[in-house]
Amino acid sequence: MTELAIKSEAWPIAGAFTIARGSRTEAKVVTVTAKRDEIIGRGECVPYPRYGESIESVTTEIENVRAEIEGGLTREALQLRMPAGAARNAVDCALFDLEAKAKGITAFEMAGLSSMKPVTTAYTISLGTPEVMAERAKDAAHRPLLKVKLGSDGDTDRIEAVRAAAPDSQLIVDANEGWTDTLLEENVAACHRAGVTLVEQPLPAGNDDALRDIARPVPICADESAHTADTIDDLVDKYDAINIKLDKTGGITGALALLKAAQDRDFKIMMGCMVGTSLAMAPAMIIAQSADVVDLDGPLLLAEDRVPGLKFDGSVINPPSPELWG
Repeated sequence: MTELAIKSEAWPIAGAFTIARGSRTEAKVVTVTAKRDEIIGRGECVPYPRYGESIESVTTEIENVRAEIEGGLTREALQLRMPAGAARNAVDCALFDLEAKAKGITAFEMAGLSSMKPVTTAYTISLGTPEVMAERAKDAAHRPLLKVKLGSDGDTDRIEAVRAAAPDSQLIVDANEGWTDTLLEENVAACHRAGVTLVEQPLPAGNDDALRDIARPVPICADESAHTADTIDDLVDKYDAINIKLDKTGGITGALALLKAAQDRDFKIMMGCMVGTSLAMAPAMIIAQSADVVDLDGPLLLAEDRVPGLKFDGSVINPPSPELWG
């Protein structure tokens, strides 16, 4: 029998994390621990208000299937029993971890990989005035890859200021659905002039058809528009890349399916995250092995991370230890 434990936690963010939809000062997460025959598997999710999620709703969603999980519901059956989202992510990652350890293999081997290598993550520059963002970019200019949060009036000034402050860093931009059709081409052109290599979710999900009709001198990546493998065909001809996040796919099982579907359609792959601890990033490292762009800087944005956590060498993330996950 599997024993399930559910816990909510709050982890302070160093300063504040600001995007087009608002600002926050802590990462609120839900963790799931699955125990069977003294073997423990763990998972962490970040409930996201953008998708109607909260700590309470996610906890309730997991509690509603607790009896079935404790009675032996398989990870495969879980994909049909729970909808994709944060709640299923925490459960799926815990069961994946548990299953690998019960088999005496690593999680990456269970996912079909022969090894794991370190990856370089983006580091986020939160939305602010051009002056404030330039100062933050200057402080982070030693990092090879910066992710610049945009999504409001004056974004051309912001991207120019960040580029001037971090001339040697590769830049990617995330508008978090904050642009309009009228600003789209102007802002994409400004990103192109600044040498930006990827623009993430410029228009609102469900209102992004304009992307079919514009020149895309910078590749456009779907985030809020990209969730699971069964919806990926809607993104063809609008996007050049997709951002895979475990809290959207509902766990590592769904993320592996989305990865394959995206690769089959020649999308570039970005592995992203919500702001969470190393426990949320560890399973994502499996998908990161196949990603063109990695954005798993959640622990770097926290005032403190859980112990044991992932080991960061600057912007380089080392594979997780089994004590953490996998």
